[in-house]
Amino acid sequence: MPTRILFTGGTGKAGRHVLPWLLEQGYQILNFDQQPFAHPAIPSLIGDVTDSGQVFNAMTSHFSQEGLIAGNAPGPVDAVVHFAAIPRILIKADNETFRVNVMGTYNVIEAAMKLGIRKVVIASSETTYGVCFAEGEKDFHHFPLEEDYDVDPMDSYGLSKVINEQTARGFAARFKADIYALRIGNVIEPHEYTLFPGFVADPPSRRRNAWSYIDARDLGQIVHLCLQKDGLGFQVFNAVNDTITADQPTAAFLQRWNPNVPLTRPLAGDEAPLSNRKARETLGFKERHNWRDEVKAIAPPGD
Repeated sequence: MPTRILFTGGTGKAGRHVLPWLLEQGYQILNFDQQPFAHPAIPSLIGDVTDSGQVFNAMTSHFSQEGLIAGNAPGPVDAVVHFAAIPRILIKADNETFRVNVMGTYNVIEAAMKLGIRKVVIASSETTYGVCFAEGEKDFHHFPLEEDYDVDPMDSYGLSKVINEQTARGFAARFKADIYALRIGNVIEPHEYTLFPGFVADPPSRRRNAWSYIDARDLGQIVHLCLQKDGLGFQVFNAVNDTITADQPTAAFLQRWNPNVPLTRPLAGDEAPLSNRKARETLGFKERHNWRDEVKAIAPPGD
């Protein structure tokens, strides 16, 4: 199992929960970000993934001054987790979102491959399924959304993620490496479970996310499982929790709220329409933070 990890973008919404989780699993972590992460055991190196020289340097850096004691120049890290990106549309101009996300990912993967690092995990997105940032009302092609879906986003962010998956696929084939792309669902931090009763009461509000989510801490578990799992080459995994954010079984819910979208297989119980079946079967993912349990845990006494 790799021990020394370069994690790009660890100061962001997802990273600040994933990093402590990985630390608990025994990894040494260097956070490479434009902003530091305030954690005493996780050093940060400030930098920009769109600068290929900085990326190469980050992968061959001491994590702290303690590295100087041994008297050996630093070698490449064991693995890279790449989350750094402009996180959605409408933060920067579309062309800048596309440039940063595409070139940043290219630089990270290229540097890892040419330095002999053969395990890279990159953040892709649910937006590749084409509805999250679509113009107007757009239906999914079918349910469940699984990794062989014909992805068709129309926005700069989703397009950048499709390109990044293809970049990963090409480098994995060329260098015979393991590069796993996580199509990350709507990331939920622990304090955000207060929003879920409102989600359930207003089903259309979650349509663009396919009524699915990923707990930020469970995302850490998926990253850890990817780092442990060798020999798969290029793979895409939906990084989402198990269940639909609704108060009725999935098949009946979709028939009511998205009746024109066909099912390609039966959806039993409350399985999320954005399915994590591949992650469960291939990586052994078992969610720890089901939204129903989390909502109950934060409910005031007597509710």
